[in-house]
Amino acid sequence: MNSLGLDKAPADTRVVVAMSGGVDSSTVAAMLHDEGYEVIGITLQLYDHGATLAKKGACCAGQDIYDAKNVAAKLGVPHYVLNYESKFREQVVEDFADTYLAGQTPIPCVRCNQTVKFKDLLDTARELQADVMATGHYVQRIDAQGRAELHRGADPGKDQSYFLFATTQEQLDFLRFPLGGLHKDETRALAQKYGLAIADKPDSQDICFVPDGDYKKIVRKLRPEAERPGDIMHIDGTKLGEHQGIIGYTVGQRRGLNIGGTEEPLYVVKLDAANARVIVGPKDALARAEFAIHDINWLGGAAMPEAMSDIRVKLRSAQEPLAANAYRDGEGARIELLTPYRGVAPGQACVFYEGDRVLGGGWISA
Repeated sequence: MNSLGLDKAPADTRVVVAMSGGVDSSTVAAMLHDEGYEVIGITLQLYDHGATLAKKGACCAGQDIYDAKNVAAKLGVPHYVLNYESKFREQVVEDFADTYLAGQTPIPCVRCNQTVKFKDLLDTARELQADVMATGHYVQRIDAQGRAELHRGADPGKDQSYFLFATTQEQLDFLRFPLGGLHKDETRALAQKYGLAIADKPDSQDICFVPDGDYKKIVRKLRPEAERPGDIMHIDGTKLGEHQGIIGYTVGQRRGLNIGGTEEPLYVVKLDAANARVIVGPKDALARAEFAIHDINWLGGAAMPEAMSDIRVKLRSAQEPLAANAYRDGEGARIELLTPYRGVAPGQACVFYEGDRVLGGGWISA
């Protein structure tokens, strides 16, 4: 049994490595090459090449493609750049804009993993007759009685399991995550050991296609109707002001409401896209003890139970899991938090955990 869990010698094992051009995926390629695996590097071009050269800190951009090519050349492994611009635009960027337009808060990194990376790219890996595909994600894949399980990464500060909840069992069986048991400083030390020029390269920003942080500009360009004006309403029904588009607001937001003159701080409690209304209220109004989720992906073995008591859920990638109960409801589920949580945002993910194991999750409904 080799280090990737296959009953064959590394030299007889073909591994496609998804190389973003960053230190993590580059280190994975170097590690596996050093162990004697047949490594093939693939980098996705997700933007117009000319426009990406000025995008610093963005993955899958011009500089990153250049860096991935250099790493592959140093290792002496084949490297291919695949143009996925149209796929990325349709499946990730357009969805990003539509989600904001619907008054919800998207997670484009999950959509990218769910579609472009773990569907289209994985299909390409199979076409290349790869035995497995490896990535630089900080999650752990554990074989338990012949079935792959998804677990949190060993480094709490880098764990990316929240973003991979939509990975299917079939995909998980084919994927490998060599960095899952490492901390980031250990990865950088390995990159230096292998002589990789990108060992000290900064991590990419969260939303790779929003280089200046102005996501509203992206949405306005794709969906001009996003600038539909409307009212800012207090939860008691009082009109407090007007806005120039709900895409400028997210649930839990306090700053930038431009309403002034209120005795207490107000927060965005709800976005009513149908009526172009931003609903605000006091901080306590943000607390939610119950909400619904849809499009569940289940990794817990058999079908998701009708009821699960005292499980743990994460509603944000960086938070500690919250105690909850979950009840199946048709194709979705109803979640009851044992302690109300402020800022349950439609469009975000609710991910189930059993200890460090990811059981699956779904999308928070409006």
